[in-house]
Amino acid sequence: MSDKASLMQQPAPLAAVGLQREIAALFVQALNLEVKAEDIDPDAPLYGEGLGLDSIDILEIALILSKQYGIQLRADSQENQQIFRSLRHLAEYIAAQRTK
Repeated sequence: MSDKASLMQQPAPLAAVGLQREIAALFVQALNLEVKAEDIDPDAPLYGEGLGLDSIDILEIALILSKQYGIQLRADSQENQQIFRSLRHLAEYIAAQRTK
């Protein structure tokens, strides 16, 4: 098993899980989702089949995350598809980029 594969199978650190839950709660509150924050699968896609967000939802979330964590998300960034791939990816990006 490669080092990368073994890293992906390790459980997320407690701080990462806490950030994921915090972001999930922001999703639920900001978008009035009919799901509990703790029920959001951190690996499920945010678009389409997973959480079912659309581009307007993502824009709204990006604005909230920018204010909450001091990160800069640009609508024209080619990284957005990767950043918003899942709650886990979003939390990893925020943990690395946050200023607040």
